[in-house]
Amino acid sequence: MSPFILIRGGGDLASGVALRLHRSGFQVIITELAQPLAVRRSVSFAEAVYADHVTIEGVVGRLVSVDQLLSESHVGEIPVIVDPQAKLLSDPRFSEAESAKNGRILVAVDARLIKQPPEHLPAEVEMLIGLGPGFEAGLNCDAVIETRRSHTLGRVFWKGTSQPDSRLPEGDPLRVLRAPFNGILEAKAEIGDQVEAGQLLAEIHPSAHREPDKGTWPARIVAPFPGILRGLIKPGLFVHAGLKIGDVDPHKDFTACQLVSDKALSIGGGVLEAILSRPELRKKMWV
Repeated sequence: MSPFILIRGGGDLASGVALRLHRSGFQVIITELAQPLAVRRSVSFAEAVYADHVTIEGVVGRLVSVDQLLSESHVGEIPVIVDPQAKLLSDPRFSEAESAKNGRILVAVDARLIKQPPEHLPAEVEMLIGLGPGFEAGLNCDAVIETRRSHTLGRVFWKGTSQPDSRLPEGDPLRVLRAPFNGILEAKAEIGDQVEAGQLLAEIHPSAHREPDKGTWPARIVAPFPGILRGLIKPGLFVHAGLKIGDVDPHKDFTACQLVSDKALSIGGGVLEAILSRPELRKKMWV
């Protein structure tokens, strides 16, 4: 079996990376949380954790177990595994000794966008690629890919870091919807809906886990302007105050809900360049 590339995270940017690598002939595995917090769920392979499988631009991502992964039941698809600590890397069935039979994980891409230095992987890989702030090439990864929109978007850095986290959303900051309090999210609209300014999109309801606060319940999340609801976190999840829970696109372009973004594809191109620029890896990736 050919070697794998493991991608940590299945959000919209990570899914753009996975899609680009998959279409280029690589075997990709996505690892995710038990309850992913992806916002652009219609273009996030993380959604397979909830729905068993999801199709993005004609490519199927399917929730599988490790045994199913080894059985090759996912051929032609992108397997998604609940494995937040990436323990798969230390599974002896994916070791170099077993690589001829099961395939070896040669490359890991940390696409979780945690924007802080990552914890150590449970096992070594031949190349670790980090997306965005928190990674420093030569220190905690082999290469960093720029994730901020600018003339350096998608570029590969073999030394140093990407641009620092600005802590501000790109474009109009009003487009990003955030939870005002801790609580349970209830959707009042669906991804892809055309919405008007002030329209109710979601409510945050109190839960047994919340701390007392002075908020008015339920907390109402409304559209900041007319547009398309491009993303909304999975209804029923517990969300923390300040967490990004939705995204409104003012252009009313429904394809924004169906296609991975230009940004995601650009970052995916950077990951592809980083992998293919290493001759020793190119020789091992297809067997």
